[in-house]
Amino acid sequence: QEAKCAYIIIIMAVYWCTEVIPLAVTSLMPVVFFPLLGVQSSKSVCLQYLNDTNMLFLGGLIVAISVEQWNLHKRIALRVLLILGVKPALLMLGFMIVTAFLSMWISNTATTAMMVPIVQAVLDQMDNTEYDVTMMEEATGQTNTVIELEEKNASDPTSVHVISNGQVPDDPRSSEEKKMRKRICKGMTLCVCYAASIGGTATLTGTGPNMVLKGQMNQLYPNNNDIVNFASWFAFAFPNMILMLVLAWLWLQCSFMGLNFKKSWGCGTERTAKEKAAYNVLKAEMKKLGPISYAEFNVLLMFVLLVLLWFSRHPGFVKGWATRLFPEGEKYITDSAPAVFIALLLFILPANKPKFIGWNPSMSDPEQTEEDIKKPFLSAPLLDWNVVQRKMPWSIVLLLGGGFALADASANSGLSAWLGHQMTPLGSIPPWAIATVLSLIIAVFTECTSNVATATLFLPVFSSMAASIKIHPLYVMLPGTLSASFAFMLPVATPPNAIVFSYGHIRVLDMVRSGIVMNIIGVFCVTLAINTWGRPMFELDTFPTWANSTTNQ
Repeated sequence: QEAKCAYIIIIMAVYWCTEVIPLAVTSLMPVVFFPLLGVQSSKSVCLQYLNDTNMLFLGGLIVAISVEQWNLHKRIALRVLLILGVKPALLMLGFMIVTAFLSMWISNTATTAMMVPIVQAVLDQMDNTEYDVTMMEEATGQTNTVIELEEKNASDPTSVHVISNGQVPDDPRSSEEKKMRKRICKGMTLCVCYAASIGGTATLTGTGPNMVLKGQMNQLYPNNNDIVNFASWFAFAFPNMILMLVLAWLWLQCSFMGLNFKKSWGCGTERTAKEKAAYNVLKAEMKKLGPISYAEFNVLLMFVLLVLLWFSRHPGFVKGWATRLFPEGEKYITDSAPAVFIALLLFILPANKPKFIGWNPSMSDPEQTEEDIKKPFLSAPLLDWNVVQRKMPWSIVLLLGGGFALADASANSGLSAWLGHQMTPLGSIPPWAIATVLSLIIAVFTECTSNVATATLFLPVFSSMAASIKIHPLYVMLPGTLSASFAFMLPVATPPNAIVFSYGHIRVLDMVRSGIVMNIIGVFCVTLAINTWGRPMFELDTFPTWANSTTNQ
């Protein structure tokens, strides 16, 4: 039985890594092969595909889709960028903060797809202004021919070598500036996809691997007192995200812009034309959005309400609303209930201000009332099902489900116990070393596999290992989960990287070079988090009683 289960898992792992068939299709294999090989009944396999964790994810995604639908994320992004200012270093920090914050709530892919065009517009505008300024400087001192050549040079990159062929001596400063401009371009676009990956780790619904961890914890340890919920995950992962974001920003700053503090921070210098241009682009984009609409306000309200419900359900240090308002609430209510509740409200609440017919002041004006009567009485809701169906990443829902089916089967067939048994020699190694090494392995592995698939394959193994050497399961599973999101090195590693790469500023080598350091930063931060504030938070020094019950079955 264990061997049969392992066989299917190995085949699925190979298919997931090579993507010979789509990821979501591979995830459906347990439904066919576990019953055929007699590992588990169809009934119990299929139950895993839409369990509590998947419903939480579904609810979170629907709220995210409504935020995208009304362009609320763009408004938040522009508002923050206008506040932070447009000095190159601050502009990069601004882009990173906004992207990280948005990808905590919306999918990383959607955040990146929205941010990169904004970055692009700002950079283009800065380039054009710089070009205009140099043109004016040159026009004062030199003859017309140079300007014509310069113009030709800017509009047609193929004619560059003709100019530097000795007819006109090439100004060394301009080629230096061109290089610098290219580097800034690379840095600004790379920071977006990195920030999206980092930001996703901060909330439970932010990215797939976090949901895998929650699902597997509920599955492998049914009576774990809801140890991983929205509030506890946020308390652990949010400081870690801040730390990583700051280090990533400093690293990108060093590698692409050089640490020239006066220039990049602009201490005491006034705004250059470039910066004014960048500011104007952001202002113009903001103007295009217009004032905040009724629908946007409603979506924002729902979003804030959902976050509050999540945090106050079971905060840990006080009684949450689940226990106070409902008898035995903590047993019945999980994070998926508020998520789906808000999702329901989005389909009910109107997108336009409701009209009250009783006291219409313009009754005396006959044309006005006729127009009012023609309008539909009920406004459209905030969300339309067709939109959700089009934008929902169904593949991830199936991917999560397939992962839960695998974990369930490997626990029930005895594969987990066997694996754990094989790993008892690891007990002699100190736990922090195990956690760090596992983080590194996963961070490398996730570069060539989907993040969710990586977490799905490794987490059950980690949990059985923890049980065999008697350390807290979360001590190895938390670093593993976070490391699955550290896909920084290759364009194919995760969709945000692919989006940024498709804009054409970055070569693969640039991404690999920055990505290696980013991976090291990531693993360092996670190791730090798990050994400092993670310990008291999840009581990682003890071997909990709920983890013990599964091995004795």
